[in-house]
Amino acid sequence: MPKFAANLTMMFTEWAFFDRFKAAADVGFDAVEFLFPYEHPASRIAKELSRNGLNQVLFNLPPGDWAKGERGLAALPEREEEFRKSVQIAVDYAVEVKAPTLHMMSGLADKADRRALEAYRKAIEFACAATAPYGISIVIEPINARDMPGYFLNDFNFAANLIADLALPNLKLQYDIYHRQIIHGDVMKSLEKYMPIIGHVQVASVPKRNEPLTGELNDTRIFHHLDALGYQGFVGCEYRPAHATLVGLDWFKPYRK
Repeated sequence: MPKFAANLTMMFTEWAFFDRFKAAADVGFDAVEFLFPYEHPASRIAKELSRNGLNQVLFNLPPGDWAKGERGLAALPEREEEFRKSVQIAVDYAVEVKAPTLHMMSGLADKADRRALEAYRKAIEFACAATAPYGISIVIEPINARDMPGYFLNDFNFAANLIADLALPNLKLQYDIYHRQIIHGDVMKSLEKYMPIIGHVQVASVPKRNEPLTGELNDTRIFHHLDALGYQGFVGCEYRPAHATLVGLDWFKPYRK
C-alpha cells in the first residue's frame, strides 16, 4: 500500500501554517512535504513534526525571488554564488527537520544554452556533494511548460540521461505523475522504466491538479502499480483541493494509517 505525504503548501490551507501539521495528522497522514520552509524557524517546524508524529519527507531548495517569478537558481550561471549559499541554508533546515530529500529547482532558462546546461550540471554536482555527508538525496523534477513556461528541466528523458551521465549516488528523479502525463503521457510504462532512479513521487489529477480520482487518469491503478514495482518511498499529494481539503479526502480513506 502506498504511503502518502500531505503537501502543506497546497493542502490544509484553511489552517495557519503551523496548524496544518495537526490537521494532516488528524486525518491519518504520517508524513508531510511543502515547497519552502524558509520563512519559518526550522526548530518550530521540527517541534510540530515531533508533536504530531509526522515525518518530513521533502522540501525545495530556495528558488530565488518566487514572488517576482523566479523558479530556481541552478541553471542560471550568473547566480552561482547565491545558489551555493542557498544549498547550505537548505541543508541546515533538512538536518533540523530530518528531511531525507531536497528538490533542486532548475530555474527559467533554455536547455539549448550551453552556459545554462553547464551551470546546471555544476550546480547538481555541488548540491550532491554538500548533502551527501548528511545522507540527504537531491532530486530533480521535470515540470510541464503549461504550468511553468520557460522552465529549464521540462523533459523526463533529458533528466534521466543527465542522472545517468553524472552517476552521483545521491542524485534521483522526482517523478510527478501530473507533470509526466502533461509532458509525455505513458505513465505506467515510464514508471517501470525509471523506477531504479526515482527518489520521490508526487500526484495530482490531470488536467486541473485537484484530488486523485478526479481527472483523466486511473490513479488507483497507478498506486497499485507503484506497489507492484516495489516503490518504498512516499507519494507527495501536491494537489490543490477543488473545495475544502477535508471534503476532498474520500480518495484517501483506503490508505489512512
